[in-house]
Amino acid sequence: MTFRQHMGQAVGRALAEFPAGAVPDIYAITFRIDCVDQDARFPYLAIGYNTESEVARVLEEAGPLDAWEARWSYAYFAPSGLEGIRVAGHDPEHDPVGSGLHREESLAQGLWYEDEDEISEQDRDERDERLEEQFHALCVDLARDLHADGRIVETLGRPLPVILYDMFNPDEMFTLTKAANPAALVADFLSACPEEDG
Repeated sequence: MTFRQHMGQAVGRALAEFPAGAVPDIYAITFRIDCVDQDARFPYLAIGYNTESEVARVLEEAGPLDAWEARWSYAYFAPSGLEGIRVAGHDPEHDPVGSGLHREESLAQGLWYEDEDEISEQDRDERDERLEEQFHALCVDLARDLHADGRIVETLGRPLPVILYDMFNPDEMFTLTKAANPAALVADFLSACPEEDG
């Protein structure tokens, strides 16, 4: 099994684990992209969702708040949207199988290194950047696959957007989410994208 196949299966399992009672209330699937200890060698994806009820709660409790922020900013997501309900990727604690597959493939690509390896800081930075780019691209592909093979509609009963975000690169969420979804599903989300203004 490849790392990509493993991640695809994990995403499918996560959708199936969304609580049945929450399904009618869900308006977005969330993909939080992160790394263990902010180390690019250990990327993972937290798969979750956010609900209309949560948006209503935030708007009621947060006082004056922009409706877009309440709906689309991860700063206001419930744990189901921020932490997700399943973690998959190179996270030895939560996904040992994915960790082994990712390390093996990164090694084969010449991107893996150990802390004690004698390589330059520039080489480490370049490898880290490539690992990050590859994982972001994989997450976009996983979201596209969910739309293309009908799993979102099959599991949740209707098309829903997949919102991709990396809390340490906030602006990237627009690029990633736009690339991962049919345009109509993310029009409201992209309305706050700087490039979409004007």
